[in-house]
Amino acid sequence: MRMSTDSDRDEALARDTIAAALAAGVTVFDTAHAYGRGEAELGHNERLLTGALRDRGAPHPTARIVTKGGMTRPGGGWVPDGRAKALRRDCEASLAALDGLPIDLYLIHAPDPRTPWRTSVRALARLRDEHVVRHVGLSNVNRRQLDDALDLVPISAVEVALGPTDDRALRGGIVERCDELGIAVIAHSPLGGPRRAGALARRHEALADVADMLGATPAEAALAWLLDLSPVVVPIPGARRPDTARSAAHAAGLTLDPAARALLHRALGARRAPRAEPPLATSNDEQVVLVMGVPGAGKSLLASEYAGRGYLRLNRDERGGTLRGLADALDDELSSGVRRIVLDNTYLTRAARCYVIEAANRHGAPVRCVWLETPLAQAQVNLVERILDQFGTLPTPDELRVLARRHPGVLAPTSQMRTFRELEPPSADEGFAGVETIAFVRRPAPNQERAGVFVAAGALERRGWEDALEHADRSAPHLLFDWSPGGSPEALEPELARLAAAIDGPAEAAMCPHAGGPPTCWCRPPLPGLPLAFARAHGLDPARSTLIGTRPAHRNLAAALGSRCISV
Repeated sequence: MRMSTDSDRDEALARDTIAAALAAGVTVFDTAHAYGRGEAELGHNERLLTGALRDRGAPHPTARIVTKGGMTRPGGGWVPDGRAKALRRDCEASLAALDGLPIDLYLIHAPDPRTPWRTSVRALARLRDEHVVRHVGLSNVNRRQLDDALDLVPISAVEVALGPTDDRALRGGIVERCDELGIAVIAHSPLGGPRRAGALARRHEALADVADMLGATPAEAALAWLLDLSPVVVPIPGARRPDTARSAAHAAGLTLDPAARALLHRALGARRAPRAEPPLATSNDEQVVLVMGVPGAGKSLLASEYAGRGYLRLNRDERGGTLRGLADALDDELSSGVRRIVLDNTYLTRAARCYVIEAANRHGAPVRCVWLETPLAQAQVNLVERILDQFGTLPTPDELRVLARRHPGVLAPTSQMRTFRELEPPSADEGFAGVETIAFVRRPAPNQERAGVFVAAGALERRGWEDALEHADRSAPHLLFDWSPGGSPEALEPELARLAAAIDGPAEAAMCPHAGGPPTCWCRPPLPGLPLAFARAHGLDPARSTLIGTRPAHRNLAAALGSRCISV
């Protein structure tokens, strides 16, 4: 990648590096249509690789090309596009850039949160079925996404970050699942990237020790560890010079003896052995309870109920640190004899939950998982209510960014949405003694018992909006709300006057003035900020209120609030 994306790239040096890799026995070359300096250079890396391979004879008999599609580069950024037509277009563009060299393996570059995952995978399957490419695979996925894809198409390889600085693929079960099924694991960034590679020996003394045993470099020892994890693991170090390409190839010839293997596996991780049955809860209710869910799911409330029953509560928001550090705290508490402990954090992935299970297993303590399965819309309502509880008002985007850094429970909408994309539902095969799923049920809001009316400004442009008011409480407080980038509530004064003349109760206007694109605030409809802030100010219960709107988004907002919806 960096042969094309670096600002100081040297194409002659890049070709020499590829030639050195071929001469040293390297057979797999990983590229992508998106590797270049932005949108204007799509295909640069594929053309560079093609030229280097042709220098050695076309086609080179041992070279196997892996490339990827489904990634755009607007403004030099990286934005997934998993639409079927985008994957087809990118694949055809890759074939053109490779100028007749076949694609041995074609990968989806990354899941696109805006496109259903199964849609992207079916498009990948069609490329394989039509023999456009030889094999297909996935990149930057979790185990759940892999399992979902396997229902639709044979997957030949999965490319994920894996190395001494990133063991999530090990802890999250990707390596385990691929090893079971004989799927190649292409380990990208195996040395942690250019900024971390030089510090491997300082960060991991075991690598320096094993390197001395082998007469190798710490980087070569790290690659040897990866190759030793499983026969399916294929590291792809990002060499940019001939000597580093030769060094990477040298690592493939290193053999770890039992002492070196044990040292690296203790320090860096190992492929999991088949799990034994998890410990069972004893009659006196000795157990660790892991409460998981997205931000705003209601974990704190449930954990406090456990604490009220005598459980020790461990929570990162209160203690700070990392989830791994919290597992260390769990280890300490179990060592001291505590046997009833509840942990409530997001724990979105198998890799995050793994630390808790391992710590508990060391003490023979069963771990029961309680998953709060809260829909995104309800989690959004909960998070806005939390913000209003803490700060009394809706923060602007700039204020929200500052608050999010200082208060762990405060998030921007896009951050909360990202957690839903990362979520891996819990499974008993992770080592839980049991998994309990609790569906979300909203509890009545205290001190908010009156009904109100929320009116989308667009409704006043439709016939029948006065009739819609007849089906609500005309004496209740009414909110007129809208979104207009750069606008202000004063712009709604004509509509507000019309609404106020048609009702008996008070009326107010609220406007979200923030820009389009991914939402940076909680006040842009159909996010629930404006109605919830109005309800809080007037002691209204959204679930007893009425929302008058015009679009499906308004119906979705009403459903999230629990309000009755009237469309005009």
